[in-house]
Amino acid sequence: MKKTLVLVGLLSIAFACKKEATKEDIINYANSITEKELKDHLYVYASDEFEGRNTGDPGQKKAVEYLKKEYEALGISPVIDGNYFQNVPLNIVKTPKVSIAVNDKSFNYFDDFISMTAAETGTISASEIIYAGYGIDDEKYSDYKDLDVKGKVVVVKVGEPKDKAGNYVITGAKTVSKWSNGRQAISAKRDAAKEKGAKAIFFVDNELFTRYSNWYKGMEERGGSNRLSLPTKKDGGSEIYYFLVSDKMGASLVKDLDKSVKSETISTKLEINYTSVIESKPSENVAAIIKGTEKPDEYIIISSHLDHVGVNDKGEVFNGADDDGSGTVAILEIAEAFKMAADKGHGPKRSIIFLNVTGEEKGLLGSRYYTDYEPLVPLANTVTNLNIDMIGRIDPKRKGDRNYIYLIGSDKLSTDLHNLSEQVNKEFANIELDYTYNDENDPNRFYYRSDHYNFAKNNIPIIFYFNGTHADYHRVSDTPDKINYDLLENRARLVFHTAWEVANREARIVVDKAEDK
Repeated sequence: MKKTLVLVGLLSIAFACKKEATKEDIINYANSITEKELKDHLYVYASDEFEGRNTGDPGQKKAVEYLKKEYEALGISPVIDGNYFQNVPLNIVKTPKVSIAVNDKSFNYFDDFISMTAAETGTISASEIIYAGYGIDDEKYSDYKDLDVKGKVVVVKVGEPKDKAGNYVITGAKTVSKWSNGRQAISAKRDAAKEKGAKAIFFVDNELFTRYSNWYKGMEERGGSNRLSLPTKKDGGSEIYYFLVSDKMGASLVKDLDKSVKSETISTKLEINYTSVIESKPSENVAAIIKGTEKPDEYIIISSHLDHVGVNDKGEVFNGADDDGSGTVAILEIAEAFKMAADKGHGPKRSIIFLNVTGEEKGLLGSRYYTDYEPLVPLANTVTNLNIDMIGRIDPKRKGDRNYIYLIGSDKLSTDLHNLSEQVNKEFANIELDYTYNDENDPNRFYYRSDHYNFAKNNIPIIFYFNGTHADYHRVSDTPDKINYDLLENRARLVFHTAWEVANREARIVVDKAEDK
């Protein structure tokens, strides 16, 4: 008994003697993130050996192995017991075999319509269709108000409404919303129809149809589409049949389509025969963790995307040094800094997950799989996502004014996170935080275009760190020699300091702007 009491007493003394990290300690840990080590990593990670890291290809497999070995060398554990890889079961969506007839008039794939989803093989026979105007469902305007489209075929058109002053109703300004913004419009109008229970949707947008049809037709001529898709969720029902169509076909579905926005039911004989053609192309996310010392069941996720766009027809490698080699190697250095702190008795109070996701270039697929299919930790316990996507270069618009970083989303869900971010920067980094692309009406819509968005849509506060685009964006010239390693170092240190504060503060980040889901 006396020995037990002595042991308890010694443990109590040891616990009492454990000191919190000082500001000097924290700065020392951050200073372990260096230009040299970032450069050493990136010259390997963005080398020709990795073949452009195209999702599911051999180069991407080399990339995940590299990340795994680095985490192993640092002594940082995998999130999944015994496995750093989260398998992401992707499919290559080949051109489906589809026949469509409207009132016995047949239309042709590529000439009149293309499929925009990986729907299951099936048929639709309908005697009526529902015209739903612009196909918008927003709190400021909805074409679906008092409209029952469950199990029906819906037709929607390009664009969105304006008020008498010529401003768009959704934004209240001259700038368009997501409902008219290219790829976002495609997904937004699809999702609105699917959420209302529609079985199929025809989206009439001749400009988008021409662009996508030519692209997919070219892919077909070069050996077939390489479009990737996640499988249909087991509990998510069948995927909606979704067709992007020409004005010519649109006119056969709805008369005076360009003039009419009034929803209506139209008697139409419609026959659709759809045969899906897919191939499996599995990929992987990489996930490592440093467990929290006091609140291990609360998590901060620091993310980047590990993929890029591969090799072109000429055999030229898209190295993706900035996109997103810069974010990926920054995470390795940030992970090393946190592990150094943990080894010195200053482990984070909350757990930190280092998450390198696949398939960002194919539609945020790896992060969507993580949030929507298989979260490795509960989303409800995920405090914050700090996402790093392109932080190694200078936006040409900022030439001569280089000590900056664009921050996107810090105030979208949490005033608390935004204020913390600002304070941490003032105390440790002194980088200009530029919120140009944080504007809700920014036409680039960057908030919706990187992996943080899949966390944000689940009401998890996020910050997206971004240097902006440049002449080498998505070109073979995005190479490691063009990275500004001093800026990469400073920006990575800022992310480290922000994560440190979120992980170690007493109170969890408050979500005061949660969106209705």
